[in-house]
Amino acid sequence: MSLPATTAVTNTVTTSHTLSDFDFELPQSLIAQHPAPERSGSRLLDGRTSPPVDRIFRELPGLLSAGDLLVFNDTKVINARLFGEKATGGKVELLVERVLGGNQVAAHMRVSKKPEVGATLKLVCASGQEDGLCATLLGRWPDADGPLFRFVLSNDAGNDPYTLMEAHGHVPLPPYITHTDSAEDAIRYQTVFAKNPGAVAAPTAALHFDEALLDQLDAMGVQRAHVTLHVGAGTFQPVKTENLSEHHMHSEWYEVPAATQQAIADCRARGDRVVAVGTTTVRTLESWAHSGIATGDTRIFITPGFEFKLIDLLVTNFHLPKSSLMMLVSAFAGYDPIMALYRTAIAHEYRFFSYGDAMLLARQPA
Repeated sequence: MSLPATTAVTNTVTTSHTLSDFDFELPQSLIAQHPAPERSGSRLLDGRTSPPVDRIFRELPGLLSAGDLLVFNDTKVINARLFGEKATGGKVELLVERVLGGNQVAAHMRVSKKPEVGATLKLVCASGQEDGLCATLLGRWPDADGPLFRFVLSNDAGNDPYTLMEAHGHVPLPPYITHTDSAEDAIRYQTVFAKNPGAVAAPTAALHFDEALLDQLDAMGVQRAHVTLHVGAGTFQPVKTENLSEHHMHSEWYEVPAATQQAIADCRARGDRVVAVGTTTVRTLESWAHSGIATGDTRIFITPGFEFKLIDLLVTNFHLPKSSLMMLVSAFAGYDPIMALYRTAIAHEYRFFSYGDAMLLARQPA
């Protein structure tokens, strides 16, 4: 069953926790600014037992069994950040959140004074590729009061937005990474199996997998399947309401292909484990499991008390304080165990966030 992109899967907050429960002090020095030299050379905090075990990510195959099913998010990060100026010379920055069709995009806009509807912004082209790249403002999105802005992206050759962003855009690094995007980021802020363009943030747990590790998993009989969730910029926004039921979750488009649905059914029938790689995979699978809808938009907000229907193990990075992802992993592995794991990770100087290290979690009993 499919769902129009304007409809969203949501769910009600069931936790008695408040926002302050998910805060913690994180030394700035632990926020990873660059990836590890090797993808699978990152550290892995094995949180399935107490006390947790320090490992290296390439040890993951030894923690899985033949027949287990790894589910990855195959979204591809687009070069969504564009720079330019208004006719007055004022600087502007766009972060394209969605490609809408007809050369239209929905984007965040950073500018000192918002241009009028109908205004055309001259955008900066890549060196040696001047082709008249510009963006014309049509209004707000998804409605007249929406948080994003709708533009037509165009150039002299009439290329589509994906082609234009690939040629002229910048890697949309997270706000806590302080350097400008580089050739290294173009490679490393992308999974090795990225396929479907549309994300403005990487599914970061999957960044630890390289071809050698995937080959090893295949050889030992670990199964693989893919979903798609186009990660939005909202993933970096902290929750701001102390009462979690008042939080308005951002919307992201997802799809669970028929082949993946069958792979999960086969895995469950065998009695093997479904292993989600990343919180975006969790959001995708649980959106489908709770709604029966395989394609659409989701605003699912997973907090302690949530009933997980599909996932047994979770591979994930370390998340921002007060973020919805902190609440998700607390719902999955238990609030007290997660807070203890984070204290351990800080004490042992694990690297945090997108380019940081990972942890392996088991679902707590219902």
